[in-house]
Amino acid sequence: MLIDRPLDGGTQGAVLAEGGHLGRCLAQLSAANVRFSPRPDEARGGACGLYDAGTLGPDMGTVARMTPGDPTVTCQTALAISIWRRQSVEPAAREIFGQDVVSVDHFGTYACRPVNNMAGNRPSAHGLAAALDFSGVRLRDGRRITVAGDWSGNGPEARFLRRIRDDACRIFGTVLSPDYNAFHDDHLHLEATGGRAFCR
Repeated sequence: MLIDRPLDGGTQGAVLAEGGHLGRCLAQLSAANVRFSPRPDEARGGACGLYDAGTLGPDMGTVARMTPGDPTVTCQTALAISIWRRQSVEPAAREIFGQDVVSVDHFGTYACRPVNNMAGNRPSAHGLAAALDFSGVRLRDGRRITVAGDWSGNGPEARFLRRIRDDACRIFGTVLSPDYNAFHDDHLHLEATGGRAFCR
């Protein structure tokens, strides 16, 4: 089962292979007890639309929940998020902070817009629900760790965020952080698409 397999050099390729075939992707999520409700394909004009997408519900194999809940994502993105959550975010929090993550916070997944919301730019992967903008986590004791507030420095919070960014680069095709540009100073853009991998 891919979601419970430790990260290695083949993880990203496996996400593309399994996630790129809807039937196999759904089987991977189901086997890992991740709730995913597919929805019919829907063209939404221009370069936007929902294809092999659905609602990502709770991962019943973990305590961490997405906030806001039930984001709309492609199945491939749901698979990548689930691997990242189980194999990176949660283990890193337990190792560095000694406690569980109870909330994985984000700014959204689907939005029909150009890259960086700037007219004239190419369409964003968000227009296909193929990306997640991760903003931070909440730990069991209520403590929040955010990209906006904790990325800089050498403390445990920054170490945690940089570690899960680096792990994301082994899972997602494109990962953009505050190290990339000012448009990403408060989140990690995690894009589960093929093509040339880019991590910064």
